[in-house]
Amino acid sequence: MAKVNWSAGIDSVSGALAKPTKSGHHNCEKMLLGTHRVAATTSDTCNRVYIRRKVERSTKPKAKELAARSRFTEVSAMVRTRSKDLMQIAADQAAFLAQKDTAGGIKTMKAYYWHICGEEYDQQHGNA
Repeated sequence: MAKVNWSAGIDSVSGALAKPTKSGHHNCEKMLLGTHRVAATTSDTCNRVYIRRKVERSTKPKAKELAARSRFTEVSAMVRTRSKDLMQIAADQAAFLAQKDTAGGIKTMKAYYWHICGEEYDQQHGNA
C-alpha cells in the first residue's frame, strides 16, 4: 500500500479530492478519495487514498425513488418559500423557539422548516 506524505501544515485529508462532474465537462473520470482514520492506534500511517472509477447506473429508478425525489423537490421549494414569507416568519420563529429545548425538539430553524413543510406535504398527498 502506498504511503501519503502531506505537505507542511496539512495533517490529514478526508473526502473527495477530485470527482467527475455529472455533465462531464471535467477531465477527471475517476474519483480520488482520501480518508483519515481517527481510531486509537500506534501506527502513524492512518491516511489512505483510493481511486474509484465513474459508475453508470445500470437500473432505472423505481417508483419509490422517483416519489422520494419528487417529495424532496417540492418540500425544498416549500421551505424556500416559507422561509421568505414575511407574514409567517415571526410565528414560525416563536413556534421554533417554543419546541427547540424540549425532548426531541428540532435544533435549527432550517431543520424546523423542513420538518413542518415535510409534514404539510405528507398531509396534502395522503402520506402518513
